[in-house]
Amino acid sequence: MAGTHRFLRAQAAAATGTAVDFLVTVALVEGLHSWYLLATALGNAAGGLVNFYLGRHYVFQAPNQQASAQGGRYFLVWLGSMGLNAGGVYVFTQGLHVNYLASKVLVSLVVGIGFNYFLQLYFVFRK
Repeated sequence: MAGTHRFLRAQAAAATGTAVDFLVTVALVEGLHSWYLLATALGNAAGGLVNFYLGRHYVFQAPNQQASAQGGRYFLVWLGSMGLNAGGVYVFTQGLHVNYLASKVLVSLVVGIGFNYFLQLYFVFRK
């Protein structure tokens, strides 16, 4: 049961980080007329910072571990996630002509569950 509870907490933290990500992305694209790929990367960075904090303190309850070590490992995972998100949004938006926002939703779900969760569990916040 602890694994299911942790997974649900991770999804709540991811949803919060994703909300920040989307708000920044949409604000940059729609409000400031920024290029959607730059906006995607900056949104991903903002969401990543929120998700790291929540992961460390709420999901994996690992605040006693060295923050700099966790942060370094998280940064590596975040770089991979950002690359996968930006690449996926590019493929769907440019290659398949899907709206950037719909592309971002689809890609975020796949990367969030299939990549981020497991690497945070077994690599970033390991005990």
